[in-house]
Amino acid sequence: MQVVYEDNHIIIVFKQSGEIVQADKSGDIPLSETVKAYLKEKYAKPGNVFLGVTHRLDRPVAGLVMFAKTSKALSRLNDMFRNGQIHKTYWAITRNVPVLPEATLTDWLVRNERINKAFAYDHKVPESKKSILKYRIVSHSDYYTMLEIRLLTGRHHQIRCQLSHIGCPIKGDLKYGAERSNPDGGISLLSHKVEFEHPVSHKQIVVESPLPADPLWQKMVANMGK
Repeated sequence: MQVVYEDNHIIIVFKQSGEIVQADKSGDIPLSETVKAYLKEKYAKPGNVFLGVTHRLDRPVAGLVMFAKTSKALSRLNDMFRNGQIHKTYWAITRNVPVLPEATLTDWLVRNERINKAFAYDHKVPESKKSILKYRIVSHSDYYTMLEIRLLTGRHHQIRCQLSHIGCPIKGDLKYGAERSNPDGGISLLSHKVEFEHPVSHKQIVVESPLPADPLWQKMVANMGK
């Protein structure tokens, strides 16, 4: 586990693709328990360690995950996420190139829980939720394109589904139309940056993620601005 930011109220860590944030039916050890064990050892805490989950990342996605170390921070962060006061930026690598170099995508997403997949529609349909994101192309390689994405809503599999809907499935994302999987079983989607006003100190916080081990990420970042 890699701690990227920590203070008295908040801890932000880097999640590897394949890790789960909270316990699920797989029985695998979730990242939340790993963070609890870290805090218990670091601060020699007796008994149970408080840790609040403020948001999730899909299992095949890597990048920043924020936890609350106090109940006060958890309550305030939950409100901030609900009110759109925490700004998250993602990077996604796709094989296909979007028609427009930058755009706002607005779709209506329907989640099918049985198969754990979202479906996008161009108009409102029963049980759909309006889903909005902004993207722009920030890098190219010979075979791939990297997009920077800002979520304006937070829906299940939103980035994966909306990019697939415009013909640009994320590299490795077989569920949403990629041709082949990545060697590690993850997908090339990174929770890259989080920006917010600290819920207790009110300082402006900006945290950026380290890059995954896949050399393609280093190559795409090196090509930015070229």
